[in-house]
Amino acid sequence: MRDVDVRVDEAFWASSILPEGIVQRWFIADGSIAETGDKMAEIRIEDALHEIIAPVRGRLTIVAAVNNTVEPGSLLGTLAVV
Repeated sequence: MRDVDVRVDEAFWASSILPEGIVQRWFIADGSIAETGDKMAEIRIEDALHEIIAPVRGRLTIVAAVNNTVEPGSLLGTLAVV
């Protein structure tokens, strides 16, 4: 079994002047299985919400909790491929 990092896409900041965002919510609970393509979380940058999509099927371990501040490329969690 391997782990896949779930990170904040640096492209989310393409039109932003703020250097950071906030983890708005998680749609998949810690320890639950996410399917490839599932919406896992939302990140708020200024007034925009950006979706974090599961790149693979795996068991989610959340690293950045709701209301945590994140920067481009920040680790949000890991998916243990199942």
